Amino acid sequence: MPRTARGSRGGARQSQGRRGRTGRPRAARRHVAVARAAPLPHIPGVDAAGLVDEVGDGVTGFALGDEVFGAVDVSRLGGAAAEFAVLAFWAAKPPSMSWEEAGAAGTSVETATRALDRLGVREGTTLLIDGASGGVGSVAVQLAVARGARVIGTGRPENHAFISRLGAVPVAHGPGLAERVRDVAGGRADLALDVAGAGSLRELVAITGTPASVLTIADFTGPELGVAVSQGALGGEPHGRHGLALAAALSKEGRFRVPVRAVFPMDRAAEAHAAAARGPRQGKVVITAPFAHGEHD
Repeated sequence: MPRTARGSRGGARQSQGRRGRTGRPRAARRHVAVARAAPLPHIPGVDAAGLVDEVGDGVTGFALGDEVFGAVDVSRLGGAAAEFAVLAFWAAKPPSMSWEEAGAAGTSVETATRALDRLGVREGTTLLIDGASGGVGSVAVQLAVARGARVIGTGRPENHAFISRLGAVPVAHGPGLAERVRDVAGGRADLALDVAGAGSLRELVAITGTPASVLTIADFTGPELGVAVSQGALGGEPHGRHGLALAAALSKEGRFRVPVRAVFPMDRAAEAHAAAARGPRQGKVVITAPFAHGEHD
């Protein structure tokens, strides 16, 4: 893996350094993503972007100083909000993607790609995404549109314009969702992805006609209704890491962006976590950090 020097809660730049022995690149962090609660002491953050500082054994195609984005070992629930981070998976950062976007991209892109693959989203699919304005939802909308799917996204009324700009048809969530989806879809949606975990699975099953057409990443009561829960590597599933290179390519074409709603320096990390917990949730919150060996242009 590469090791990157500090970046952001969404991206990091890496500093020059020595060769590592982990088989991973280490990246200098400039932006870091906030992780959920864990025993203290704990370094939060799972997403990062930066300049490669070390390249581990077995890593090919990357060298010191390369710009990359990705994520640390998610099973550790953190480790990215630091001067250096060891990435578990990564891709080259395109010039079209800002450091803030890159630092926020890793796990959202992997999760969205994994979910779309498991559902079998392809050209001509009508996909309903419940929770389309958040970090994963906003990425899933764009990646599904890139596959040629027609996407309907749920969200609060104040998020509808944002969802529309992502390429989805916005609808309000809550009671009566099935009727609203039928109105805009002209019938049932083929597939549904629950990102919000807001208790909508029964409605999503009714909308698609079968539990097999619904996938959730946020509602662990899903199996009670026959709905699969996607947990990624923690659940032994095929991963969606290949989505990072695709997202980078789409970014170059102007067809993909990582919505970033707020950026904070590292010394205001507590404010960043508080902002991440508040609405409206339109995209990601990013923490930026100085380069471990000084700023680079």
